Amino acid sequence: MSYPTFLTLRSVAFCLCATAAWSQQTTPAPLSAPAIIQPGAPGTSNKTLSKAAATAGEAPKTPSKADVDFMQGMIMHHNQAVEMTELLKTRTKDPEVMELGKKIDVSQSDEMRWMKQWLTDRGFPISADPMAGMDMKGDMKGMDMSMPMMPGMLTSAQMDALRKASGPEFDHLFLTGMIQHHTGALQMVKDLFANPGAGQDPQLFDFASDVDNTQQAEIDIMRHMLKERQ
Repeated sequence: MSYPTFLTLRSVAFCLCATAAWSQQTTPAPLSAPAIIQPGAPGTSNKTLSKAAATAGEAPKTPSKADVDFMQGMIMHHNQAVEMTELLKTRTKDPEVMELGKKIDVSQSDEMRWMKQWLTDRGFPISADPMAGMDMKGDMKGMDMSMPMMPGMLTSAQMDALRKASGPEFDHLFLTGMIQHHTGALQMVKDLFANPGAGQDPQLFDFASDVDNTQQAEIDIMRHMLKERQ
C-alpha cells in the first residue's frame, strides 16, 4: 500500500553522478537536474519539486487533526463494510457477489489493522469515542449512536433490512448498500485533501489515494453487477 512519493536522495545522487561522469567525457552544454515529481491528490495535478523541497519532504510530518479524524473515522467506516460482508455466508448463493464480498472483507480488514497501527505508532487512540476499548467488530447497533455517522454508512434500518433479506433480495440490498458505502469513502478522501495541511504524511497520502482508486473501481464493478441482475 505504500507507493513512492518522492525520488530518494540515493536516486538523485546517482543521476547527478552519472551526469557528471558523462560531461567529463564529452564536454557538452550543462544538463539540467533531473525532475522530481510529487504525485497530486486524487483529482489534482502533480507537482515538480526542487531537490531541497524533495529532501524536506522526506522528514516525518506531524499528523494534522484532519489526518487523525480521517483515520479514526475510516476505521469505523471499514468496520461496517466488514460486518456487511459477514452476512454473505448465510444470505447469498450468488458466486460473484460472494467473491466480491470476500475481496472487500480481506482488503478492508487488512486496512483496519494498518490504520490502527498508524494511529498507535503516532500516539493517537484508534477512535475518538471513549468506548473505543470495546470490540468494534460486530453489531453496529451496540455503538454509541451519538457519534457522527461517517459519509455513506448504512443506517440501522438499512442494516436491519440487510440482515433479514436473503437470495436475490439480499444481493440487491448488499450491492446498492456497498455502493453507497464506497461512495461515502470517496467523499471522506475528498474532504481530507480539502483541508489545508492535511495528507502530508506520505503513508497516509498513499493510503488515502489507494482507497480512492480501489473503491471507485469496485463501485464500477458493483454497478455492472446490478445491471446484469435486473
